[in-house]
Amino acid sequence: MSGRKISVIGAGSVGSTTAMRLAQENLGEIALVDIVKGLAKGKALDLEDARPILKNNYQISGFDDIERIKGSDIVVITAGLIRKPGMTREELLRKNSQIAKEICLHIKELAAQAIVIVITNPLDLMTQLALKITGFSAARVIGMGISLDAARLANLISRQLDIPAIDIEPCVIGSHGEGMLVLPRLTKVKGVCLEEFLDKETIKSLVEKTLGRGLEIVTLLGAGSAYFAPSAAASVLVRSIVKDEKRVIGACACLSGEYGIKDVCIGVPCRIGREGIEKIIELELNQEEQRLLRQSAEKLKTQYRYIA
Repeated sequence: MSGRKISVIGAGSVGSTTAMRLAQENLGEIALVDIVKGLAKGKALDLEDARPILKNNYQISGFDDIERIKGSDIVVITAGLIRKPGMTREELLRKNSQIAKEICLHIKELAAQAIVIVITNPLDLMTQLALKITGFSAARVIGMGISLDAARLANLISRQLDIPAIDIEPCVIGSHGEGMLVLPRLTKVKGVCLEEFLDKETIKSLVEKTLGRGLEIVTLLGAGSAYFAPSAAASVLVRSIVKDEKRVIGACACLSGEYGIKDVCIGVPCRIGREGIEKIIELELNQEEQRLLRQSAEKLKTQYRYIA
């Protein structure tokens, strides 16, 4: 799939940084699109100018016409309003759902064979909406979600234990944001359960910090939200598809009976390859973990009724 067309819709901080990462990895011809006239083209020209410095002849172009996504193999949706201090992801629902609907109708018409990756918040609900509007198979509509939450958990554990983050295998499932379910029991540090390293109170504190990490960043920035880590999470998904890596990544997927849940897009481990979501991995959850995951799914179902 290398050399195919990848479109990134939304040229804000997340979208432009995602486009930069994808281009610099030479994963395909990148089309950056935004309705704000000149924004995507200006950022694309800036990224083009970096090529001689980096000695990397990647291909990237910017457009304000969504028709330019035509024929895309992968479409990454980042467009939408950003979360402001004090605003939950759920409060973004009504405002961003209309934006997502319009974008997905264009994708359905112009890139009917594409795999869609959703980054716009509220992530799980926007993924469910994209699945419905495009009519694509569940394998071809993926939300970025919990891979970002897991990365935040790993980083916090790394700082607590003063060990490299790459030595930590975090386990997070559920909805992206306040409804995430951190699983300390299944989180590993150098292959050993996290509970062997830290007491319950310390783990509880780390879980709470993980839950609040996104809002903490939003509050500190004052205007805007996280984009370095979200764009990294998106690029890993795209790379696994383009290179058919079959990598297991936490992603928002539509369940069809896995974990006892049906017809809900929620974060679970998935094997990602050329066809998109090639397998949903079912973890062995205990009774309480299963209850909390189903509770998270039921909440998403209730919220989705407002935009269905």
